[in-house]
Amino acid sequence: DDELQTDGNRSGHFQNGELGLAAANEDIIRIIAAQLAEIGDQFDKEIQGRVVNDLVWHFRNENLSEEERTLRMSVVVTELIQSLPSDMEQEKAMLVLAMVLTKKIVNTVPSLLHRVFNTTRNYMNQHLHNYIVEMVSA
Repeated sequence: DDELQTDGNRSGHFQNGELGLAAANEDIIRIIAAQLAEIGDQFDKEIQGRVVNDLVWHFRNENLSEEERTLRMSVVVTELIQSLPSDMEQEKAMLVLAMVLTKKIVNTVPSLLHRVFNTTRNYMNQHLHNYIVEMVSA
């Protein structure tokens, strides 16, 4: 139920004692977000426009299901990981690439925000959920 904020903060109301937990994790989450943003800036320069345009086409295609869009996102992230020079762990690179691609698609066609956000969330839940949980808890 929390609202996504571009500065890494969570908006909304805390319930069931969540405030204490959120305050304890807030600094950790900010540090992780800053590191991911720095990596994302590096990847952003390497991603070619044709990759983004291809994904835009897939997101605009009304005939594709959510599963097909999520699969396409997965394929593109996997291809980019293999082509980009990176010495970081694969899951972190996948996470950053998914977020950078989401940003680039939405910057290209803002009206796709809802569809792209849902697809990226599904992709992260399917492929990176355990990694994200481990990263925050570490």
